[in-house]
Amino acid sequence: MPSANVKALAESSREKLKAAIDELETFLNGHALPQLVEPDHAESATFYAGLLSDLRQLLVFSEVSYEKLGALLRRPNFDGEAAERSLYEVYHHCVNAFFYPKNEGYSEDGRYAYTGQDAIRFRAKPVRVARDLVLQVSRVYEELRDDLSYYESEYLTQRRLQSK
Repeated sequence: MPSANVKALAESSREKLKAAIDELETFLNGHALPQLVEPDHAESATFYAGLLSDLRQLLVFSEVSYEKLGALLRRPNFDGEAAERSLYEVYHHCVNAFFYPKNEGYSEDGRYAYTGQDAIRFRAKPVRVARDLVLQVSRVYEELRDDLSYYESEYLTQRRLQSK
């Protein structure tokens, strides 16, 4: 991929990550497990503990990628190879962390993607603020997934061929 395209993609990915980070931080700084759990519902506690854990992990991955991209973009000489590696990591760490959460509090149902409905389905019914957050950041990670789909397989294939 030409260096100018990689730089533009790195800049737009960084901006999108910043938007997701802001949303995630605001939610996680303002909500704790006792606030979300319904009294006398053990299943609710397990669901929200997993959801909060997944969101914290997503936040960390997103912040690390945001910082890496920022460092690359601040350099006087843009390093296209390092940027491609970082974009690959954004896809495989951030996008995959969102769409395949470890605790499976939600999942993407592709059947709804073309109907105009939200494709995110929750394992249990979340409180409105948690639902709104996940749906809000899902748009950001969907855009990142679309933008970085090249890095899902093509980037690794290209690197393997270059090493031979």
